Amino acid sequence: MKILIVDDHMVVRDGIRRLVAELPDVQTAMAETPGEALAAFRAHRPDVTILDINLKGGSGLDALRRIRADDPKARVVVFSMYSDLAYATSARREGALGYVSKSAPSDELLTAIVKAARGEPHVDALTAAEMEAAPSNTAQALSTRELEVLHMLGDGHSLTEIADGLGVAYKTVANTATRIKEKLGLERTADLVRFALETRGGRLLEGGA
Repeated sequence: MKILIVDDHMVVRDGIRRLVAELPDVQTAMAETPGEALAAFRAHRPDVTILDINLKGGSGLDALRRIRADDPKARVVVFSMYSDLAYATSARREGALGYVSKSAPSDELLTAIVKAARGEPHVDALTAAEMEAAPSNTAQALSTRELEVLHMLGDGHSLTEIADGLGVAYKTVANTATRIKEKLGLERTADLVRFALETRGGRLLEGGA
C-alpha cells in the first residue's frame, strides 16, 4: 500500500510513518505544504493520503480540494487536531473518506487508512460523538472556504497573506471575512481575528453567534 503523509510537523510525519509500518507492504511519501502535497500525490499516486488541516503556506482543506480535482477517486483521510463538526463536515464535503482527530487512539487512524484503501468511510469515535451531539448553529454554517480563512486568521495571518496562500485576490478574502462576520454576528475585523485566535486551539462549535 502506498501512503502519502501530509503534515507540517516532522515529528508527526515520522510518528505516522512508524504507525503505518504495522501494515503490510507499506511505502510512504511525505509533504508539508499544499503545493508539496499535490506534487507528491501526482508523483506517487498513493492508495491513501493522510492529510492535516494545519499546513505551512495554506490549508489542508485547500490541499484536499486540489488533490480531488486532480483525481476525483483519490482516497484521503484527514488527520486533524480538530474534532469539531464544522471541520469534519467540510472535509467530508470536499471528498475526504475519513476524518480522525489527533486526540483519538492511534488504532482509529489505522482503521481509517485500511477502510479508505477499500473505499469505505470512517470517522473516529470522538468526532462521531460531536456529529451526533452538536446542534446546528451559526459556526456550522460556515463554508469550507470560510473555515479556511478563519483557520488562517487564527494562525496569525493577515488578509493579504491569506490571499497569497490561497492563490486568490485580496478582495475575495476580504469579502469572505465579511460573510464570516455576518454569520458569527461580529461587527469588526478585529472581533473576527479575536474569535479566530480564541477558537484556534479550542472548540469552534461552542458558543454560537
